Amino acid sequence: MKKAFIILLIIFLPLYLFLQSIEINAFDKDFYLDSYKKYGVLEVSKKTLEELDGITEDLLSYLRDKSDDSVLERHFNEKEVLHMRDVKILFKYGFVLKNISFVLSLISLGVLCYKGYFKSLGISLFYGPFIWWGGILTIFLLSLSDFNKYFTYFHLVFFDNDLWLLNPKTDLLIQMLPQEFFSSIFKKMILLFLLMLVIIQIIGYVVMRKGKNGSEKARRF
Repeated sequence: MKKAFIILLIIFLPLYLFLQSIEINAFDKDFYLDSYKKYGVLEVSKKTLEELDGITEDLLSYLRDKSDDSVLERHFNEKEVLHMRDVKILFKYGFVLKNISFVLSLISLGVLCYKGYFKSLGISLFYGPFIWWGGILTIFLLSLSDFNKYFTYFHLVFFDNDLWLLNPKTDLLIQMLPQEFFSSIFKKMILLFLLMLVIIQIIGYVVMRKGKNGSEKARRF
């Protein structure tokens, strides 16, 4: 049973942190406003920064499920609204998975601490994330080589329609959120996640060293 909780911790604690990193960056309105200025969105969209601020507020409120389609219909055409409806579903699944990951991580941590398996806990926290390092760095390096290619793969995997194929000449959504925006926010998500992993691994190393100086309880499941 100890091994089962260790496996749960190795899988779901980093997964929780990864989803948390996505949420933090996806709902950072200041980043959106900065990107509008950086990528010339004001000129392309013919909107003022104040107007884009209000639209962004509505967009993020919609993704948090605090409003319905009507809040988007004031700003976007039918195709854009339908695509955002699909995006909202992805976010809903993400929130659910994040909460499940948090609960399973908390239970695993609690059981391992309660049973006194501090050395095993430290080893799990220190070595377990290296599996995630390999996968995430691979994805990150691939995105650097051709972000558009892998961003397209992402849409093909997670969407079963072509509503995401928007026209930058006519569709406000793609004007506000060009490819450069997604490339930049993706990098921020990855870097924040890796920073979280480093912190977890430092904690794991400390716990592991202390565990070596003591001894785990002889309890068995």
